Amino acid sequence: MADILFKTDDYIFSYRVGGVLIHNGKVLMQNAEGDDGYAFIGGHVAFGETTDETLVREFKEEIGADIKIERLLMVNENFFPWGDRPCQQINLYYLISLKDETQIPLDRNFKAFDDLGNERIELNMCWIPLEDVPNTSIYPPQAKEYITNLPDEIVYFVYKE
Repeated sequence: MADILFKTDDYIFSYRVGGVLIHNGKVLMQNAEGDDGYAFIGGHVAFGETTDETLVREFKEEIGADIKIERLLMVNENFFPWGDRPCQQINLYYLISLKDETQIPLDRNFKAFDDLGNERIELNMCWIPLEDVPNTSIYPPQAKEYITNLPDEIVYFVYKE
């Protein structure tokens, strides 16, 4: 299946999903080697795949964890440069839980891998204490507010870089 990721000479459009996994007062985030900020674990939605199917697949592929989708938490539109082209990205972020807490380390950070295009990227999986979230570089920045104070309703926000 092909990812819903369209690239032209002039722009890029991306449709992505991410998981908000909170355990023992910490949120699990990822960052690639050399990056100074953190993002939610997830990936591009494949054509013909639902967003919850994508998220279940991505967590299994990237960190070997089986997850349960609890509920849709945030809808986000991002506008940022992707290389030398502008990118418009739609993100759906779900609150999730682990089906089996023995599949990943819950007490320490760990490494994982992702394939982006033809490149294999090493990822750092980091448990960030919720009290540290406001002072941590998280992408998109507005998400900080919603993971430290989980809203009862779905929130929508736009981030323009």
